[in-house]
Amino acid sequence: MKFAFRSLPALAAALTAATPALAHPGHDGAGGLAHGFLHPVSGLDHVLAMVAVGLIAARIGGRAIVLVPLAFLGMMAVGGALGAAGLGLPFVEVGIALSVVVLGAVLALRTALPVAGAMALVGAFALFHGYAHGAEMPGSASGLAYGLGFVAATALLHALGLGLGLGAGRLNLGAGRPALRVAGAGLAAAGLGLLAGAF
Repeated sequence: MKFAFRSLPALAAALTAATPALAHPGHDGAGGLAHGFLHPVSGLDHVLAMVAVGLIAARIGGRAIVLVPLAFLGMMAVGGALGAAGLGLPFVEVGIALSVVVLGAVLALRTALPVAGAMALVGAFALFHGYAHGAEMPGSASGLAYGLGFVAATALLHALGLGLGLGAGRLNLGAGRPALRVAGAGLAAAGLGLLAGAF
């Protein structure tokens, strides 16, 4: 696990450095991958929610470290398919902003969630995030490549949240728990700002 978190910055840099080369016209699959990868990291709402998922998984620990992010990724893929197909989902922007508020509040209030409860919570919000990704897919992009791109970027953001959460938990004198609560309060406040902007 330590190796995975140490290599995360290098992996992220390599993927980011590769995206402009992949986006040349005439390479729909590669361009779709680049567009998909950039979509989650280009919006503050998505970034905050994805990092919050990792933080929550780290705080719960155990199986949650794998299962909570996987629940988000799976339901996000379903939402992405709905968005790409043009099927309706109401209140998408509100749902995305609300996800930041609620996930931040879970951290700030130290809400004790069982693994299944955390999976259900993040999975419900993942539908909205995935729908936004799918609905905004460029018409010329390969759907599969685009989907792989936004799933990969989301997984990296989850890993960032996991790394921060696990690192905070290892701080001496239990300082990690207050740090997670402060981070959660900041996320919830940012989410309220995003929610106000969604109306």
